[in-house]
Amino acid sequence: MPRSKFQVTGLMLLGLSFVSFLVSCQSPTTTHNPAKSTTAISQRQPQHPQPASKQPPVKKPSVKRPSQAINPKSLTKGTHLVIKLRDRRVYVYKNKKLKVTYPIAVGKAGWETPTGNYKVMDKQRNPVWEEPWTGKVILDGPNNPLGLRWIGFWTDGRNSIGFHGTSAENLVGQAVSHGCIRMRNRDIVALYEQVKLGTPVTVNP
Repeated sequence: MPRSKFQVTGLMLLGLSFVSFLVSCQSPTTTHNPAKSTTAISQRQPQHPQPASKQPPVKKPSVKRPSQAINPKSLTKGTHLVIKLRDRRVYVYKNKKLKVTYPIAVGKAGWETPTGNYKVMDKQRNPVWEEPWTGKVILDGPNNPLGLRWIGFWTDGRNSIGFHGTSAENLVGQAVSHGCIRMRNRDIVALYEQVKLGTPVTVNP
């Protein structure tokens, strides 16, 4: 099972410091117990802003407006995200009406994305990723496995799962992650602006 860790980074500023962590679910090579699933790889955000890295232009989101994915009566008012793992899509409802949907990549066999009802608990722009087995830190940029945004909605106190961008957009639509929901960068940027802390997230098979 991948393990995450809290790390305090940066310098003291006005006598205050903080710890910020974020967890990703992708790694180029891993060794793990396939019986233990729904965990993710940790990453961290530095205390002080890093010099801006050059990012490729963000394209328009890959928007589609298909048929209903869930009975609207089961949804809450306001924005409600519904993930359909079989569809490989996330559906965005507003006031119980389907507004937009985006393609996603989901957890692979042995690392399935957990189903259930959750809420957005963490949002970060240009997240920094830490490879948990080597401790290597990748700052924001075109090679960052987390892409341009992170929206966390599940945690066991050590590991977390959420939506994030990806540097391998060709894999969106497949079951390839360690539990997280990967999205094209243009789509995660669009989704990021539509949710806030506390936004409900329902994950269906």
